[in-house]
Amino acid sequence: MPKPEKVERVAALKARIEGSDALLLTEYRGLTVSEITELRRSLAEGGASFAVVKNTLMRRAASAAGMAELEDLLSGPSAITFVDGDPIAAAKSVVKAIKQFPALVLKGAFMDGKLLSADEAKALADLESREVMLSKIAGLLKGEMSRAAATFQAGQSKFLSLLEAYKEKVPGDETVPEAAGEPTGSDVTETPEAAQAQVETPEAEHDAAEDTPEVEASDEETKE
Repeated sequence: MPKPEKVERVAALKARIEGSDALLLTEYRGLTVSEITELRRSLAEGGASFAVVKNTLMRRAASAAGMAELEDLLSGPSAITFVDGDPIAAAKSVVKAIKQFPALVLKGAFMDGKLLSADEAKALADLESREVMLSKIAGLLKGEMSRAAATFQAGQSKFLSLLEAYKEKVPGDETVPEAAGEPTGSDVTETPEAAQAQVETPEAEHDAAEDTPEVEASDEETKE
């Protein structure tokens, strides 16, 4: 039965594994205590925590965390770099430390649920950091937005120019409106007296026609 101290140690390692964005596994054989202390300090500045662990405890913690694949890398004196942040920046720090301390050997990494070989882990250091990539992406997005805005403005200007040209080609309305207040035939309203006069006119003309022969007859008698 495991001792209580080991159980607590395994639980602590499991929590650190699950709370890390990535793990970088190294072999520290040949490093002095002062060199390990300096290495731990330099990695901490990059947001990583360097810890020397026993392989037996790390195997149990990795298995409990669902990362049994790590057992393949847990041979020889092992040190784990727990990455809290950008794995690429941490890989750059480890590779830089390897150049400073040749006895330090990178064995592999675990990131995004995948086990990486030593060469794949070293390749992370050749990539651009998250901040640089985000900056480039932001620059690309800004450039695309600027081009889209310029395209929209050009299209709007072209549309307005076509609209003005169309207005110039369309003839104006030459219809002359009727003078205000001038009555038309449909606007004239007959008064009752005028209507009565029109009704009586034929009778008056008939009376005049009857009176005319008498006048002419009297003239002939005068001549005789």
